[in-house]
Amino acid sequence: MKEPQLPETNLPRLVIIGGGFGGIELAKQLKNRPVQVILLDRHNYHTFQPLLYQVATGGLEPDSIAFPLRRIFKGQKNILFRMAEVEEIIPEHQTLKTSIGNINYDYLVLASGSDTNFFGQSEIEHFSMPMKSIPEALNLRSMILQNLEEAVIEKDKEKRVALLHFVVVGGGPTGVELAGALAELKKHILATDYPELDIKQVKIYLIEGSANILGSMSAQATQKAKTFLEEMGVQVLCNQRVLSYDGEQILLSDARPILSKNVLWAAGVKGAIIKGIPKEAITRGNRILVDEYNRIKGFSDLFAIGDVAAMLTENYPNGHPGVAPVAIQQGRTLAKNILKIIKKEAPKAFCYRDKGAMATVGRNRAVVDLGKIRFQGIFAWFVWMFVHLMTLVGFRNKLVVFVNWVWSYFSYDRGTRLIIRSFSRQSMTEDTAAK
Repeated sequence: MKEPQLPETNLPRLVIIGGGFGGIELAKQLKNRPVQVILLDRHNYHTFQPLLYQVATGGLEPDSIAFPLRRIFKGQKNILFRMAEVEEIIPEHQTLKTSIGNINYDYLVLASGSDTNFFGQSEIEHFSMPMKSIPEALNLRSMILQNLEEAVIEKDKEKRVALLHFVVVGGGPTGVELAGALAELKKHILATDYPELDIKQVKIYLIEGSANILGSMSAQATQKAKTFLEEMGVQVLCNQRVLSYDGEQILLSDARPILSKNVLWAAGVKGAIIKGIPKEAITRGNRILVDEYNRIKGFSDLFAIGDVAAMLTENYPNGHPGVAPVAIQQGRTLAKNILKIIKKEAPKAFCYRDKGAMATVGRNRAVVDLGKIRFQGIFAWFVWMFVHLMTLVGFRNKLVVFVNWVWSYFSYDRGTRLIIRSFSRQSMTEDTAAK
């Protein structure tokens, strides 16, 4: 396969795989520096993943949480973007095999993020719904709305019950926020949109395998979030594992069966590894072992940042959490270190500055941990909104999301309840293959 057309250069070539938070920050920090940067991604846009659940529940349109990668780097003369699927890394030849041809590199950074982890349960993977990309969020929205439409005309009681039961698996921030959004949908929308339905039959379950939801946050935050959810009508079931799901019934570890056609999987993630990384460099969670400079174990020219990287330290023996601040800070530090390495200078070790954690449960309900400062309720909700608005890429996206949130707050409406793309298992399989 021929090498894709790339400008000739005498500068070192740095190739970044992935246009997520870490990859973007790394590329931005190298603006007009003495290095040629090639950014590769399978999509031509950056996805703001923390708000995918709002796309899935009809709160936002997908283009309000996506931003063209080329626009992000407008005016950066030393950075090139190519839309491509990376098929394999050949470290001994400093070459990447991609869908657009072979690309040579001097330095390579994997910022490929993470995929949904079904923990080897293929039946659950087939029948449940993940939510790690915009196509998956749109599939989820279509499935929810189609099942509600079907429930209106379904005469069989058991089948109607299954269509009206929503089970969210995973009590992390994504699962909590998704369960809260579904509860608000039930409370404010369904009774008006579907007067034929008995809304009391609509039930929302949140399943968590450990003792508490939001396990990475303070005990105060986890308890308050649980209280918020229960007040909204969500049944929170902790210390429960999913044993099986056949598309009709989900079976929990206490032998409790739940009829449901809506199982939403938010129970875990794994690193998005690319072929060519040796097995000895891969650790728990399918993440790549890196040293304190984000260098991949056994290499001097390969690096990994963000969700796909596992930097094991005294404070983080299982690696840093898979959140945007980690990826952004690692991208920023690695940009400086790449320049130092090019100059034959000693790199600086990465040190994560934890700025806290937060999760929203619904209108006027959120929990925030900022070190020893912890608060919940409406003020936490405003803080959550402000932080997410400021982190969104692009002024237009910030404005559109803000206007949507203000409208939803006063109107109790989620205006994007459109079945644009008819959901089917085949379409979901095609989207997964295209990822």
